[in-house]
Amino acid sequence: QVQLVESGGGLVQPGGSLRLSCALSGSIFSIYHMGWYRQAPGKQRELVARIKNGGSTNYADSVKGRFTISRDNAKNTVYLQMNSLKPEDTAVYYCKADVGYNEYWGQGTQVTVSS
Repeated sequence: QVQLVESGGGLVQPGGSLRLSCALSGSIFSIYHMGWYRQAPGKQRELVARIKNGGSTNYADSVKGRFTISRDNAKNTVYLQMNSLKPEDTAVYYCKADVGYNEYWGQGTQVTVSS
């Protein structure tokens, strides 16, 4: 079955950077559209960034110019480079893979931005 494993979360000071990774196993990575979502305490899960299987990307307005999503099909991995982090970026970040009617989620990785 398809499994997604995120890594790279942690505690960072405001203005700092982190890179999240999400590795997919159990299927052909290149066919999937990949996305990063986040959920802060008491809030709904929201889209952060998405990259289609053809490479086109879209971002939430709140992260445009600070975050970059990319994928390496040879490594079955999607990345989220996060720069200029703000306290409001604090959340659990989830990776999602979808194609057609199928979607799969990772277990999430905590990102905390605090001084």
